[in-house]
Amino acid sequence: MADCQAPVAPRLYSQIEHDERGNFEYQGDLQQPGLSLAALASCVRSHLEASVAGASFSVSGESFAGGRKLIVEALDAPADLSDPEARRTFELMLRDQVERFGFTRSNILQDFMSCSFYSEVRIGRAYWNALARRKGMTNIVEPIVPLAAFKRRIQPGDQLKLVAAPSGHRALGSTRKVIAVRSADLILEGPSYLSFPRPAAFACDGRQVRIGVGHDREPDAHLLYEWLRAA
Repeated sequence: MADCQAPVAPRLYSQIEHDERGNFEYQGDLQQPGLSLAALASCVRSHLEASVAGASFSVSGESFAGGRKLIVEALDAPADLSDPEARRTFELMLRDQVERFGFTRSNILQDFMSCSFYSEVRIGRAYWNALARRKGMTNIVEPIVPLAAFKRRIQPGDQLKLVAAPSGHRALGSTRKVIAVRSADLILEGPSYLSFPRPAAFACDGRQVRIGVGHDREPDAHLLYEWLRAA
């Protein structure tokens, strides 16, 4: 006779409570002992993208003296996470899915904890830029020059004039010379630093540069520069 019972859903990390002695024990059903941190990050990213239709994630790992850590950053998702409750629910769901790949044993009364990895879940700036694009953006710049090409073309001696920014930005209207170009940022005179965003939050048409710096209260927050080439 065929077994028609539905599969039992695994217990999730957020559903486990401490017992009366302060003990907490969770064993993830997707744990694969012996995986390298890079392989674990890849497995977690694939699982999250399969679990949340239309979403994309970045998952990176860090090793330190006390263990290792997975950092999960949501780059895009179909849901509007500007509502705090929706955002908390989404982050909790993500952490539950990440924790399925590990184990945790702890006791809050004895200040004891052992786990296969620590985890951190973030809603990245790339997500807010994607949300702003769906809702409608201001100061749209045609993405003619990709970020990688921009890094190669901008040179010390070029200038960037900040022509639009979130309200109250102290550098609005100022023009600053580029002192150096590095892999992750520009050093401007002052000195000040302009960090490069993820490619999805960057647009350049050869004359204007738009960098998304959105957040939950203002998804479309951005910096708009006029790129003045050195003679």
